[in-house]
Amino acid sequence: MADRIPVVLVAGFLGSGKTTVLNHLLRNNRGTRIGVVVNDFGAINIDSMLVAGQVDAMVSLGNGCVCCAVDVTELDELFTRLAQPRAKIDVIVVEASGLAEPRNLIRMVVGSDNPRIRYGGLVEVVDAEQFPDSSARHPELITHLRLADLVVVNKADRVSAEQLAGLRADIAELVGPAPVYATTHGRIDPGLLFDEPLREKPRVAEQLSFDELLADHAVDHDHVEHRHLHDGYTSVSFRTERDLDPRRLIGFLEDPPPGLFRAKGFAAFGVADERRKFGLHMVGRHIVFEPGSWARTGSRGAQLVLIGAGLHTDTVLARLHDTVHIAADPLDPQTMLVVWRYTPH
Repeated sequence: MADRIPVVLVAGFLGSGKTTVLNHLLRNNRGTRIGVVVNDFGAINIDSMLVAGQVDAMVSLGNGCVCCAVDVTELDELFTRLAQPRAKIDVIVVEASGLAEPRNLIRMVVGSDNPRIRYGGLVEVVDAEQFPDSSARHPELITHLRLADLVVVNKADRVSAEQLAGLRADIAELVGPAPVYATTHGRIDPGLLFDEPLREKPRVAEQLSFDELLADHAVDHDHVEHRHLHDGYTSVSFRTERDLDPRRLIGFLEDPPPGLFRAKGFAAFGVADERRKFGLHMVGRHIVFEPGSWARTGSRGAQLVLIGAGLHTDTVLARLHDTVHIAADPLDPQTMLVVWRYTPH
């Protein structure tokens, strides 16, 4: 499951800044090979390259990324092509049309039979200045927000601090546990959305690539006065050599701490006759467990990494420690039913 390619969906109303977010990810991902799918027609400027709005038009970008302009009905076929090993893609980002229905895109990814991809979450981009009026004219935007795993409030510099705080509070009330991340110019840290690939770095001195220079240039020219608007992301690691209580872990995942966007890792459960290793992957409200086998060497236990915006580390760790099964007797096998609900059949 860890080797599957995450498919991240980026949606939002017209003019909210989806392309700006995408361009920022392409310039600042530091070695990640991104397969970009533009679900729209017309011309779109990506990293100063004009991508013709033809169906199934593929353009290779200088940093190893791939950009395609497609119709939604052909997405599944394109996922198959991008996910093949020779493409060497680390993450697929789908920029949905400003008028797209995110629910259909989510169903396509979650319901895909492709064993090499997994759902990477729905990111809804909101224009801080225009959203109140846009959502009043188009109530379906509220429905879209409720599907989001992460809400990015873009153009936060165009409203006052009081307006921004009020907007974030209103959105948080609509989306529940999904993080609400405020930024300007589409600047969102790639580490919040996907992991940097583990590739061996050359040991000898080398010249910086154009993409690395471009990323450094972007950082050097970041406007200091806007940095206070950016929400940093937090990564929290938890490890124990003891088994977990499945009901308590599921309770933690179903009622996550504020700001949690992703969780990954593995766990052993203190259940009678249960000897398997369960891999965990969670994005937003989407939870998946996959049973496997332990290595012959090493100990059982659990190791989890949680990623989000504004996570309170002490609170998260305290809640995770509460999921440890400390009683001497193993739990009844029936307690595993809550895990099987999130295990693919």
